[in-house]
Amino acid sequence: MRAMILDELGPLDRSPKPLRLAELPDPSPGAGEVLIRVSTCGVCHTELDEIEGRTPPPELPVVLGHQVVGRVEEVGPDPDGEGETRGTMGEAPRAGDRVGVAWIYSACGRCVHCREGNDNLCSEFRATGRDANGGYAQLMVAPRDFVFPIPANFNDAEAAPLLCAGAIGYRSLRLAEISDGDPLGLTGFGASGHLVLKMVRHRFPNTDVHVFARSESERAFALELGAVWAGDTADRPPQGLAAIIDTTPVWKPVVEALRCLRPGGRLVINAIRKEDHDKELLLRLDYGEDLWMEREIKSVANVASRDVSEFLELAAEIPILPEVQEYELEDANRALQELRKGKIRGAKVLRIG
Repeated sequence: MRAMILDELGPLDRSPKPLRLAELPDPSPGAGEVLIRVSTCGVCHTELDEIEGRTPPPELPVVLGHQVVGRVEEVGPDPDGEGETRGTMGEAPRAGDRVGVAWIYSACGRCVHCREGNDNLCSEFRATGRDANGGYAQLMVAPRDFVFPIPANFNDAEAAPLLCAGAIGYRSLRLAEISDGDPLGLTGFGASGHLVLKMVRHRFPNTDVHVFARSESERAFALELGAVWAGDTADRPPQGLAAIIDTTPVWKPVVEALRCLRPGGRLVINAIRKEDHDKELLLRLDYGEDLWMEREIKSVANVASRDVSEFLELAAEIPILPEVQEYELEDANRALQELRKGKIRGAKVLRIG
């Protein structure tokens, strides 16, 4: 099979083509696994984090990609001695089923976090495209308990970003704990941000969304999708915000966002990648100006399997149709570089099948 593989870690500004096109042996599903013929795979900021070592793969080479859509080609045998499996599909997937694989590749299923529906916090959490080969390839295997049925009203390219950008946006919105009518801010307006805005307009019709983005084109896109206000990351919105979701790769917007929260407001940080060059800004946080009046900071860790399942159902109900830019598998390096440089309108997706 053809695959784009990562051989070594390093900064993207020194290595413009970090991935190499290779021919790999076709994988086979083991017990409790399915073999998937991949049709599309989304491109995510987390791939930049893997390549540059902020969340490094434990072994190299590795196939990246964790927003995977394809068809089940083969089902492995039942796992010996495991009893019934949880399954995200209600029943075991069958050959021909259209399924998706998200960042959550597997978790133990037994710990307190898994039992409470927060398998994203499991100490045995494994990530697709980092701890196991992902979807920048024609074929991949995945545990059958962690593949998700794709609603029929999305094509493969539209479905791919729902599995991460959408699901992590859904979790971020859950953690923001807003009510209908609470003003919300979004810092950064890429794949996840534009899906959160679509979600908010459906679930919280009386909530005004304010978007902070450095790019004029992103601000225009946000207003086009229904934001009531859009400004630069250092601008101040017309009102104090109940919550802000940050998806940027830098620290400066975090500090600026805190100053835009109303008393008791919450900042939800949904990004692993944070550039080091402005890290000293955190040391200049002013308690009285930035954190006083019970302002709160909350991080987002991974994505739980229930987030993916619930979001796919919600996205089909609304429906949410992501804006996508499509690339061939061989153009994965170009897509990653454009993502790194902020050339974003919606989500980037690789065509593979």
